[in-house]
Amino acid sequence: MTSNETDLNSENVLLCYPLRLDSCPRAQRLTVLKVAMYVLMVLMILITVFGNLLIVIAISHFKHLQSPTNLIVRCLAACDCLLGSLVMPYSMVRSVEGCWYLGDFVCKVHSSFDMAFSISSKIHLSLISVDRYWAICDPLRYKMRVTNNTVTVFTSFAWLFSFLYSFSVVFSGVNTIGLESFIMQIYCVGSCVLFFNKQWGLICSLLTFFLPVTIMSSLYVKIFHVARKHAKVMSERVTAGGMKSQSSAQREGKAAKTLAIVMGVFYLCWLPFFTATAVDPFLNFMTPVDVFDALVWFGYFNSTCNPLIYGFFYPRFQKAFKILIYTYICGFSDSKHLDT
Repeated sequence: MTSNETDLNSENVLLCYPLRLDSCPRAQRLTVLKVAMYVLMVLMILITVFGNLLIVIAISHFKHLQSPTNLIVRCLAACDCLLGSLVMPYSMVRSVEGCWYLGDFVCKVHSSFDMAFSISSKIHLSLISVDRYWAICDPLRYKMRVTNNTVTVFTSFAWLFSFLYSFSVVFSGVNTIGLESFIMQIYCVGSCVLFFNKQWGLICSLLTFFLPVTIMSSLYVKIFHVARKHAKVMSERVTAGGMKSQSSAQREGKAAKTLAIVMGVFYLCWLPFFTATAVDPFLNFMTPVDVFDALVWFGYFNSTCNPLIYGFFYPRFQKAFKILIYTYICGFSDSKHLDT
C-alpha cells in the first residue's frame, strides 16, 4: 500500500469507487452547495436544450424565417441544443461530485463531443459574419452568392470538420505527447480530464478560437462602417422608394447588430477558457480543477444565452416563439392575440 493510499484511508476520504484503492477522491462539498450547483446547472441545461430547440423548430416551421442567414442560425442552435443534451448533463455530475463514473472510453467520447460542438459553434458564427458581410457590403451579388444550397454545403463542412478534428485529436492522443509521466502521476480511476501539451494548447486555442475571433471582428468592423454610410445616404432620400430602401437598410443593420451581440457574448464566455487552455501548460497545470470547471461552465453559458438573445432582440423570432408556445404548449389555436 502506498503512502497516498494510507493517507486516504486514515483521513476517511470519500472515494469515487470505494472498493478501489486507486480511486479518485470525491469532491468535499457542503450539501447545500451541491444542491445549489445542481439546481443552477439543471436550469442552464433546460434553457439551453429547450431554448435552442425552440429556435430550430421556429426556423423549420415558418417559411418566412428560412433565409440563408437563419438556416445558419438553425445549425448553430442545433449545435447548442446537442451540447446541452449530450455533454452538459455528464459534465454536471463530474463537476459537482468530482467523479467520472462512465469509464475512459466514454470520457474520450464526451470530450470529443464537447470539443466538436464548441468548434462547430465558432465555424457557424464565422459563416454568419461572412453572410452579413456580403449582405451589407455587396448586396447586389448577395442573392447570387448566398443561397440555401450554398449554406447547406458550408454548414455540412462545418459539422464534418468539427467532428473529424475533435475525435482525431482526442483518440490519437496527440494532445498529450510529452505529458505521459505527468498524467501517470496524477491519474486515478474516476477522473475525466482533457490535457493539452504546450504545442496543442496553443494550436487549439489559436486555430479554433483566436483566429476565427480575429476574422469575425474584422468583418464586423467593416460591416458597421458600411452600414453607417448606408444609413447616412438613405436618411437623405425623401422619395417613397427611398423610404423603402431606408427601411430595408435598417432591418439589415438591426439584424447585424443582433448577431454581433450573439458573437460578443460568445467572446466573453469562451475567452477565459481558451486563454487558460493556452497558458496553463506553460504554468505546469497550476490552474485548480474547480477553477477550470468554472471556466468550462462559463463557456457553456454561451449556449444558454443565444436563445434568450434571439427572444429579446429579434421581433420575428419573438412572434414565432409566441405562436409555437401558445399553439403547441398552451393549446390555443387562435393566434389573434399575438398581434398585440
